[in-house]
Amino acid sequence: MQGAWLQFVAGGLTAGAIYALVALGFSIVYNTSHAINFAQGEFVMLGGMGAVALVGFGLPLPVAVLGAVAGAGLVGLLVQRLALEPAQVSGRADVTTLIIITIGVSLFLRGAAQVVWDKRIHPLPAFSGSEPLSFGGASLLPQSLWVLLGTSFAVLSLSWFFGRTLAGKAMRATAINAQAAQLMGVSTRVVMRASYALAALLGAFGGVLIAPIAFTSYDAGVMLGLKGFAAAMLGGLGSFGGAVAGGLLLGLLEAFGAGFVSSAYKDAIAFVVILAVLFFMPGGLAGARGSERV
Repeated sequence: MQGAWLQFVAGGLTAGAIYALVALGFSIVYNTSHAINFAQGEFVMLGGMGAVALVGFGLPLPVAVLGAVAGAGLVGLLVQRLALEPAQVSGRADVTTLIIITIGVSLFLRGAAQVVWDKRIHPLPAFSGSEPLSFGGASLLPQSLWVLLGTSFAVLSLSWFFGRTLAGKAMRATAINAQAAQLMGVSTRVVMRASYALAALLGAFGGVLIAPIAFTSYDAGVMLGLKGFAAAMLGGLGSFGGAVAGGLLLGLLEAFGAGFVSSAYKDAIAFVVILAVLFFMPGGLAGARGSERV
């Protein structure tokens, strides 16, 4: 029984770490624009599919991973610059309009991926072998350790970026009060672009980390995006610490729900979480939502 519990915890933390990365992307965009980027899941797909394509071209796996993540970040920047910024600059786009635009971008990216690649499921080579590691009666893939270490590295890097760099502090200032940040010389337009690029980088990073385990396809980002949004809601939309906690908690809930109830309900847990948070805990684990918790 102990081995089963450890297995569920290991699987839950692995999935939860990916949800946390996606949730962090939602939080970054929400804090700077107060909109929800429903194209976030597609950047997870672009990361995984991009890495698979670059490996297929003969590039070494580390180069392919870096290239895929950087490429997705560029796509995120272009999405903000070409699709969202014109609507924001015109002054006629409210938050609802921006959300609808991101839904359209999501559909476009998914369709483009289907045309550029195909509908098949593609594997990505594991970073360091595929022989399971045994501990306490449970087994853990080496790639799961890469997922946990990679997510930890991303969270620590974000903490350093927002706390130690001028660019990070500019993003925090814009999140707290965009008008005041502009008066202090911060280019909120540049901050908006950077926030979408950074969110895309995080999503793509999660995509390349999970692809060796769950594989990837043109529609792989749909469910991961929804679960990342559920994690962000659970932790408190706009809270970075809440995004990490919400992702890990959602992963554990899924793992134990699948193990002790039925795996058929695994994907439904995220939707139940969203409804429960909206009805009983609108502020999530971090309390009232808002950009002041950057």
